[in-house]
Amino acid sequence: MKILLTGATGYIGKRLLPILVHQGHDIVCCVRDKNRFYIPVEFKEKIEVIEVDFLKKETLQAIPEDIDAAYYLIHSMSSSSDNFDELEQISAENFVSKVNTTTAQHVIYLSGIVNDKSLSKHLSSRKNVENILNSRTFALTTLRAGIIVGSGSASFEIIRDLVNKLPIMITPKWLNTKCQPIAINDVLDFLSKSLLNPITYNQSFDIGGPDILTYKEMLLAFAKAKKLRRWIFTVPVMTPKLSSYWLYFVTSTSYKLATALVSSMKVEVVCRDTKINELLELHPMSYEQAISKALIKVDEDKVASSWKDSLISGRFKSNISEYLQVPKKGCFIDRRKMEIINREYTIHQIWSIGGETGWYYGDWLWSLRGFIDKLYGGVGSRRGRTNKHDIHAGDALDFWRVLYANKEEGKLILFAEMKLPGEAWLEFKIIGNTLYQSATFRPRGIWGKLYWYSVLPFHGFIFNGMLNKLIK
Repeated sequence: MKILLTGATGYIGKRLLPILVHQGHDIVCCVRDKNRFYIPVEFKEKIEVIEVDFLKKETLQAIPEDIDAAYYLIHSMSSSSDNFDELEQISAENFVSKVNTTTAQHVIYLSGIVNDKSLSKHLSSRKNVENILNSRTFALTTLRAGIIVGSGSASFEIIRDLVNKLPIMITPKWLNTKCQPIAINDVLDFLSKSLLNPITYNQSFDIGGPDILTYKEMLLAFAKAKKLRRWIFTVPVMTPKLSSYWLYFVTSTSYKLATALVSSMKVEVVCRDTKINELLELHPMSYEQAISKALIKVDEDKVASSWKDSLISGRFKSNISEYLQVPKKGCFIDRRKMEIINREYTIHQIWSIGGETGWYYGDWLWSLRGFIDKLYGGVGSRRGRTNKHDIHAGDALDFWRVLYANKEEGKLILFAEMKLPGEAWLEFKIIGNTLYQSATFRPRGIWGKLYWYSVLPFHGFIFNGMLNKLIK
């Protein structure tokens, strides 16, 4: 079958894609920017990539008419803390308008559990999207999930950060809210086995694991899996805003996402029933098993996708293509070069930079810069990287975003997502037997110029030290 996959660069989309390919389908991937979408070589014959922005109706002309089914995996929860619900409505309306002109028989929508009378803005928006997607032209299957647990998921990363960093937690009272977590593997099974399956048509299903837990119990279960002793005390006086800041400063989440999560976590998300388990003959794993599998993937450095690589984790709002050409006019540029001894070694060092590996020289200064950025509402440096030695365009890398990564060319371009009075690029490029390293800064006004001159004294030993470590 020919399947339309929206949200192909997202946490779920990246994991669902290989499953659909292995099932023999031809996949049309909708992305806003082809330059931030990496396709494994073995999948290229089965995948067509089109640039589509569902907020811009004119771009939907790229969607072919001969599709058999579509996955709707789009949400705008953190693109704007004030109007994400409006953006989600526009996206859904444009999607329906276009899919109605195709031969699609089936649409599958991944939503959130919405069985509480008092819904958060986030969950209300999800429910509204479901109503919009109910079309007479195609059958709709809505799968409603609560907390998704898997390596790289926002929930897993937040839980891991809290447990690893805080032996004693003074927490808001919403940690006593009940939810029904589900493993990412089970979510993917439900998504793939519902495809063009008539028994799921025109119905909504809650999907969840066998355990109903409070968020406090989830944290303590994670601590047990890691063999850590943790004490958690809940207090009634922590406001939503204070709770959001608590998550923001302790974990790697963005403030916008933290605010949306806190709003949702005050609402119980427990399945109404689990009849879909019998219909599809699926038996979701327990929370303990989901945590165990996720930890194994992290330890083996086999995280297939991470929420951190989505644009909601940072401040990048434009297409990568717009920043690929590193400017020169009106910019301050720090250029350095050094003869390389072993090209393979240098490539490995460059492709391993950041995250747990660090920046090879003056790591405490990089950490300090990340901490200062966090204080000013930036992304900080806690995002790290998804894989230790593998990076692609679009990936998050501490407080940078990967714009271009090509090992054959020996070229890597990073763009700064930290809060700056201007724009910054960091580029590594091997030409012949020489490694060129360039830090480019395009200042914004007088504050931008003052910023450049204030950090210039540190460039000498930081960049020289880093360059030496990339060579030997």
